[in-house]
Amino acid sequence: MDDEATVLGSFGAASAAPASTDDAGRGRGRVYGKPRSGNAPVRPLSGGAGSGGSGGSRGSGGDGGPQAPRRPRRTGRLIARILAGLLVLLIVLGVGGYLWVDSRIKTVEALTDYDGRPAATPGEDWLLVGSDSRAGLTRAQRKKLATGRAVGKRTDTMMLLHVPSGDGRPTLVSLPRDSYVPIDGHGSDKLNAAYAFGGPKLLAKTVEKVTGIRLDHYMEVGFGGFVGIVDAVGGVNICVKQNIKDPKAGIDLKKGCQDMDGGTALGYVRTRATGALPDFDRTQRQRQFFSAVVKKAASPAVLLNPFSSLPLAASATDAVAVDDGTGVYDLLSLGLAMGGDPITTAVPVGSLPTINGAAVVKWDTQKALRLFTSLAEDKPVPKDVLTK
Repeated sequence: MDDEATVLGSFGAASAAPASTDDAGRGRGRVYGKPRSGNAPVRPLSGGAGSGGSGGSRGSGGDGGPQAPRRPRRTGRLIARILAGLLVLLIVLGVGGYLWVDSRIKTVEALTDYDGRPAATPGEDWLLVGSDSRAGLTRAQRKKLATGRAVGKRTDTMMLLHVPSGDGRPTLVSLPRDSYVPIDGHGSDKLNAAYAFGGPKLLAKTVEKVTGIRLDHYMEVGFGGFVGIVDAVGGVNICVKQNIKDPKAGIDLKKGCQDMDGGTALGYVRTRATGALPDFDRTQRQRQFFSAVVKKAASPAVLLNPFSSLPLAASATDAVAVDDGTGVYDLLSLGLAMGGDPITTAVPVGSLPTINGAAVVKWDTQKALRLFTSLAEDKPVPKDVLTK
């Protein structure tokens, strides 16, 4: 008993004795009463002592504690790289597409300086011309589209578009082709005769002089291009006011809103088989159509879809001719402006006389002056001069 008590007492004294200063200074501890080697702090054993029990964690990595997961960081970097690559690709495609379209644009000499030309006016003013050129159409296409066999090129549609410098709505004004106006070097004649006499340059000059508005842009499109542009945007939805059957224009339409392809739309804007004054009905349809097709062409559904935007760009550049100061940016601006629900009207008409055996349109001088003065001053057009 005495020997056993002596041994137990010695063990208790030893375990109760404080660690030496040397051990404490080195951060050493005791394990089961014996000094532990190494300077690292004591860590508790993992559950199961690495035996793979439920308390352990194989993912903690060696003898260290749990480490921060690395997979989310790697995934985030991968996503960032993909997005950066897509952004670069979009920029390259955008720049490349811009240069490609710009290189394909056809230009004509239309806007030139001359003595007495109107001074620059606020906003932007476009002369939009639809010609009856059959250039580029095969015999089968001319037959299908009922365009006839006429050769050469004449202006079938003329419209003045004013885009205000502020937030106001654009104004689209039809200029009747039979308008009786003075033409430099040719006395007075129908407006479309200016094109026949001197092409785009004389037509633009005539419009500037009779309206007092300095044109900023000129754009012309022919029959073939007209059809291609409509088909490239997937057709346009037009509301027809009455049944129209016209074999000469190749159409048989029922009253109501309907989708039209290029050939049908061409017949719709060309037909004279409606109303007591068919040419005035035509100007209404031309404005209606132009607004619809440009608005759709500028919509995100078309512009952001390469399967529609690329055919549109190809068709438009094949069909459209502009003055040499107009580029891709201007055409995009035109499309965006037309998407803003433009005001559509025509020049107020005063009378419909017959001069030298030809039926012509004479403007209501006072109302026409108020209309064009408002546009030149970038002001809203008075409601009493707006026509349907």
